[in-house]
Amino acid sequence: MAEDDSISKEDLARRVADVATLDGTFVLRSGQTSHRYFDKYRFEGDPVLLKHLARGMSRLLPAETEILAGLELGGVPLVTAISLETGLPAAFVRKEAKTYGTCRALEGQDVGGRKVTFIEDIITTGGAVADAYRLASQEDAKVLAVVCAIWRGDGAPQVQGVPGLPVLPLFTRADLDG
Repeated sequence: MAEDDSISKEDLARRVADVATLDGTFVLRSGQTSHRYFDKYRFEGDPVLLKHLARGMSRLLPAETEILAGLELGGVPLVTAISLETGLPAAFVRKEAKTYGTCRALEGQDVGGRKVTFIEDIITTGGAVADAYRLASQEDAKVLAVVCAIWRGDGAPQVQGVPGLPVLPLFTRADLDG
């Protein structure tokens, strides 16, 4: 795909769907079974799509964001690209604290007392986000929201276990099914 500077949200959704949609039987992190799967590595590994996703997702960031925090593993390429797009520093959220070296769960930035926006790839129920929220809270981060590439859950975007946390998706499942 040739790079261009402007692309409509609808065209970007179509391109992401074309590259990343797989049909079959898939078990999701949430334990749910789905017959349609969005393979994040297929759109995160495409530099043109990644650049356009970063541009679109950066528009969803709360204005007071001081640090972007990408969730392991799918949020890492996105947070890096969004950091490059916005100039905001990036942190990386592990699934659990390391048992060696720094022994930290959040790497790259000191998030204590800072306003942090999580970056995630695809959210169905938000289990990974809830886990990351607990880890960030232990480091005294002020988590403002989570911006995701795709909300594939049912109903309004939300994180089970952190009901007050805004979920700001660039696309919903319906945007990609169209």
